Amino acid sequence: MKFNIIIFISILTLLTSCNGQTNTQKISSEKPTEPLVTGDTVRELSNNIMVIYQDKKNNYWFGSWQNGLFKYDGESIVHFSTEHGLPSNRVEEIKGDELGNIYINTSKGIIKYSENQFTTLKETNGDLDSWGLTPNDLWFKNFTNGQYFYRYDGTVLHKLKMPKNTIGEEWIKNNPSSPLSPYSIYCTYKDSKGNIWFGTSLAGVFRYNGKSFDWITESDVNEMHNGPANGVRAIIEDKDGYFWFNTEYKYNIYNKSSSTKNDKDNTTFYDRIKSIGCLDGKKDGDLNEYQSIIKDDKENLWIAIYLSGVWKVEGERIKHYPIQVDSKNVPIFYLFKDNRGEIWLGTEQNGVFNFNGQAFEKFTL
Repeated sequence: MKFNIIIFISILTLLTSCNGQTNTQKISSEKPTEPLVTGDTVRELSNNIMVIYQDKKNNYWFGSWQNGLFKYDGESIVHFSTEHGLPSNRVEEIKGDELGNIYINTSKGIIKYSENQFTTLKETNGDLDSWGLTPNDLWFKNFTNGQYFYRYDGTVLHKLKMPKNTIGEEWIKNNPSSPLSPYSIYCTYKDSKGNIWFGTSLAGVFRYNGKSFDWITESDVNEMHNGPANGVRAIIEDKDGYFWFNTEYKYNIYNKSSSTKNDKDNTTFYDRIKSIGCLDGKKDGDLNEYQSIIKDDKENLWIAIYLSGVWKVEGERIKHYPIQVDSKNVPIFYLFKDNRGEIWLGTEQNGVFNFNGQAFEKFTL
């Protein structure tokens, strides 16, 4: 009898052990298969930094058009490239979601960085049901052409067709052999009402309000009317509710239903107002094509001009901050305000600068 009990216990132990192994294998097969990403610790950032972002843990992320991605935690810098799983070393956008995940839009796809892993977002061709406007949506431009852009709802990356307008179609007709698209998206912006704005290369600016697309195609925002050669690369809503689209004008936006314009088609949804003009006060000049615009904690506007430094607009007062190396103006590209209200500047050839309260100085460890 004692012998039988021992045999029974042994069999039970064996079965339990086998079940445990099976469950362990099943759990393991459900875990993400992407390898952990460590990157390489480096002493400095790339000279070419075209986008900056700070996440919820206060880590800084710097994207280059040539050298991939850099993460700075306040003490050290880690570099990620195609050798570490990036689809491309050209980084166009860096964004974050409510959960703290980081999204990197490269020239060869969008990836999510979470728990030291890269995961490629697989796109799904969208239809009318794919359009939506919820607070947590992330919108991404398409680097390869101007026919599509992306909406990520937290689960699905929807590939959406670009809306068209008369200006863009006319440009295509007049330039049939051009490799450029008038609809290429240069920037996206979410306004105070949750609407999404898109700045294009040549066709102007449009707003998606969850139901319709509303275009602004004035001469200062499109190439057809000899507008900005650099396209609309920056959009901001100021403290008074006016919108700025890298131009010397500002726009008062309102709903179509409240329009007081005497338009036959009832499509105008804005007033266009002459504002600060050229930043240096001259009648004519090239200081009305902005690379980047941000607001500081006091609601002042900061504007980056490619080869003409940074300009602070405080009401009617304008202050200029030259960005120079060896007494020469450097090409600047991207302004960013971090979680503490400090202002950073990415440049095309000279790395990163930050504002010390008096001037922009080169960032180094």
